[in-house]
Amino acid sequence: MKRFRILILCAILSAAGTVAAFSQASAAGKGDATKGKDVFDSNCSPCHNADSEEKKVGPGLKGLFAKDKMSNGKKATDATVRERIDNGGNGMPAYKEILADSEKDDVIAYLKTL
Repeated sequence: MKRFRILILCAILSAAGTVAAFSQASAAGKGDATKGKDVFDSNCSPCHNADSEEKKVGPGLKGLFAKDKMSNGKKATDATVRERIDNGGNGMPAYKEILADSEKDDVIAYLKTL
């Protein structure tokens, strides 16, 4: 009986670990970079270069996630980039009500490829 309980406990822990790993993989894979390029081209490219760091109206975004800081002084993370997209600032309009959350996820996924 004791072995059966240990076996059941091991099975439960194994299943929980699988679910946790799947959840982390899903969260890390948020957004579609291909769709994000389309959203970027339609909404962001008038003011931002994707293929260089050269300033257009706003800063060039090539290598954004590899930089120490964004132009606002914050480290480029999913959260800080989303905050900037949502709230705008320093001449950039807020896109909180313009882009859907899934579109923002897609743009962030695309920016990570630059």
